[in-house]
Amino acid sequence: MDPLRLGGNPSDHLVAVAMSGGVDSSAVAGMLVEAGYRVAGFTLQLYDHGAAVAKSGACCAGQDIHDARRVAARLGIAHYVLDYEARFRDQVMVPFAASYLAGETPIPCVLCNRTVKFADLLGMSKDLGAAALVTGHYVRRVDGAAGPELHRAADAARDQSYFLFGTTRDQLARLHFPLGDKPKSETRAIAGRLGLAVASKPDSQDICFVPGGRYAEVVRKLRPEADAPGEIVDLAGRVVGRHQGIVDFTVGQRKGLGLGATSDGTEPSYVVRLEPGTRRVVVGPRSALAASRVALRDINWLDDAPIPADGIPVEVKLRSASPPAKARLFPADEGAALVLDEPQHGISPGQAGVLYRGDRVLGGGWIAHAA
Repeated sequence: MDPLRLGGNPSDHLVAVAMSGGVDSSAVAGMLVEAGYRVAGFTLQLYDHGAAVAKSGACCAGQDIHDARRVAARLGIAHYVLDYEARFRDQVMVPFAASYLAGETPIPCVLCNRTVKFADLLGMSKDLGAAALVTGHYVRRVDGAAGPELHRAADAARDQSYFLFGTTRDQLARLHFPLGDKPKSETRAIAGRLGLAVASKPDSQDICFVPGGRYAEVVRKLRPEADAPGEIVDLAGRVVGRHQGIVDFTVGQRKGLGLGATSDGTEPSYVVRLEPGTRRVVVGPRSALAASRVALRDINWLDDAPIPADGIPVEVKLRSASPPAKARLFPADEGAALVLDEPQHGISPGQAGVLYRGDRVLGGGWIAHAA
């Protein structure tokens, strides 16, 4: 079966595969070779190779580059390692640190997908004459009446559409995701049948440049001023503690505050908001986290028609692991505004609000604030 359906004989087409060194992209490369396509694999070196060789559990680490080379050799395809360290630092790591210092909770994987992985790799593949850029993401590209659409993966447990909301319509025209209709078990079975050494390799867990999930350490290295101490205050402005940097906190956080109950002693304290200008962490009861209105900035809109003035009904994911919530979406001067059917808790600036109609991704934007 032809996984791309580009038309004509597959051997007439050169296709580029973004190979991370994991089982998903490796299986995709193997599927395309089996289908008869001419395949070239591209692996990105995104951060210091020497420091990453022994690191496991994160994409684009040194071991992953080695694994991608082995897979390419096994499949008999060309393989290129692209040094994108400078681009990755400028386009992903620096904005990541700046976002944390601004009191936000950023998602660097979205920036990486939109810029380094898709924009830069698409440009490279086009320059080489490739007909498409193919990745191992679990998301579906569906041909609609007005062109290709982005849809959730068939396997809801593997769906990665939240992290790909920034994919533009122009990018989607040249992107393909052959695993979108498959469960992970089938992907591993394909890799095993092809004799790929990564068939049983564990999935990536960490952000590639954040070992062990220690975000604050990375931010402090990039921005030493992140260590500026400040006050922890309750909703009335009373000082209830001190901290060593707001980068240690995120909206909705309960653990690690060292405060116990709220000031009235009735329930646990949560981070309600961060105030970078005064370096204050504001805490309160869980009820203070509830919000029914969300402002989105930097909207990437994938639907065929613009957002109407009287709004449209949507489902929105406000965190990658949260279930979609029903809402109405309206246009706004600096992006879009969401009115939620039911209040949601712990909505954090810097996270993404990804918009759906059924399985189709309508687009999304960055959460500016919630009220």
